[in-house]
This record gives sequence, C-alpha cells and structure tokens, in this order.
Amino acid sequence: MTDQPALARRLPALPDPVLAGLIVVLMLFNALLTLAVEVLFLPLYIGSVPVPISALLAAPINVALVYGMESVTGRLGFAFAPIVVWVFGFLVAASRGPGGDILLASDGRTLLLLACGVLPPVAYLYYRSNANVFRST
Repeated sequence: MTDQPALARRLPALPDPVLAGLIVVLMLFNALLTLAVEVLFLPLYIGSVPVPISALLAAPINVALVYGMESVTGRLGFAFAPIVVWVFGFLVAASRGPGGDILLASDGRTLLLLACGVLPPVAYLYYRSNANVFRST
C-alpha cells in the first residue's frame, strides 16, 4: 500500500523545469512548422478536383499539440498556447506579403483549414476542463 492517492499514481511526473521549457518551445515551434506544411499542401489537386487533405490533418495534429502541451505544463489554460501560435501564423499567412502575394486564398479550403485547426482543440479543452461534470452525470 502506498500513501499516494489513486489519481496521483496514474499521472506521470512532470519533467525537469528546464526540459519542460525546452519541450514547450519545441511544441510552439512545431505549431508553426505544421501550419507551414498545411498551408503549402492546402492547394493540392488530384486531377481537376481540389483535395484539402492538409486541412483535415490539422485537426488531429493540433489536438496532439494541445495534449502534449497539457502533459508537460499541467495547466489546462496554458495548454492552448500552440493553438494561439497556430492562429497567429494563420493570420500572417492570410495577409498580404511585401510583394502583394497571399499564401491563403479566400475560398472554402481556407475556411476549412481554420475550422479544422481551431475547433477540435477547443472541443478537446472544453471536454478536459469539464471532465468532472461529464463523469458525474
């Protein structure tokens, strides 16, 4: 028998603060890196049919980033930081550059990318923040 409560035995210990800080920085960088890949592959066509596969892959990738950040920080509010960085990068990609070029067009694929990149992580965090309410009913 141990003196720890059952919940504390199931949760992994948080890593060293320096290692946790490095992982947080890598998660934030990974959010920008995945956004860049998603934006580059968004105008993918197979024949004459647009296939926004990168928009559909944004949902599980961003949920994984939030889950990874939550496991490192232990604070539910700070777990949303990769999505904030992702949205900031999305807004930069949607604005005009110095030469007048725009990476994201004004069409449904861009809206799908934004929806798939933001709504599933928000739903996941909503579920995690209300997990006690859902379990008690």
